[in-house]
Amino acid sequence: MVAPMPLVDIGANLTHPAFRIDLDEVLARARRAGVATIVVTGTSVEESRAAAHLTAAHPDMLFATAGVHPHHARDCGPGTIEDLRSILSDPRVVAVGECGLDFNRNYSPHPDQERWFVAQIELGIELGKPLFLHSRDAHPRFSEILKSHRPPKAVAHCFTGSREELRAALDLGLYVGITGWICDERRGRQLQDLVREIPRERLLLETDAPYLTPRDLRPQPKARRNEPAFLPHIVAAVARALGRPAEEIAGETARNARALFGLPVT
Repeated sequence: MVAPMPLVDIGANLTHPAFRIDLDEVLARARRAGVATIVVTGTSVEESRAAAHLTAAHPDMLFATAGVHPHHARDCGPGTIEDLRSILSDPRVVAVGECGLDFNRNYSPHPDQERWFVAQIELGIELGKPLFLHSRDAHPRFSEILKSHRPPKAVAHCFTGSREELRAALDLGLYVGITGWICDERRGRQLQDLVREIPRERLLLETDAPYLTPRDLRPQPKARRNEPAFLPHIVAAVARALGRPAEEIAGETARNARALFGLPVT
């Protein structure tokens, strides 16, 4: 496994119960693997507060996002945006999200998803913070909403879509986050081709831990839990797809992450 330096994992759900017992060990393994910075994903007001709390406990390594995932849109109320604005006042909370649309599982009604997606786009624009975006089976509505608001900076988190969706994301000026999905010899084949169409300055890497453990990782971790230490494996897969050195991919994606989120140089 290649471990180039430095690496930035732009999306890991470290507030997930899967990390409750051994988070310090998880972070230590990530450091040994060359991961210098991790952005912890907020998916609800409660989880966003927890993510911000983690950054205070590990200021040398962790940053966070604050937002409401479309699954939780039905739970939003009059105080939601003010709660998020308060969390986002922390300089270590660097993006609004995870926000967007999910028409696959439909845990929240579509009108609720769209209302709170727009509210978070507007909050990001107001605060001058980038958006951390989720879209699943929601194209073209997702792109239509973004096109009507034009946030200046955003990333399509965990991109696994079609060429049409990629072109729409790039036309909107989005960065594109690639996960271990690219390591799946079955579902990831299309992504191995599409990653070549992402401009170098727009490519970002993430684990989405504890989800999306690279399928070809050997040995597979206990309970198939993904973690930031596996990011070099994703770097290597992207490098193979692009036919370029892993060290170049690591350096470019780290610079891109700093540009998008305003992260310090490590």
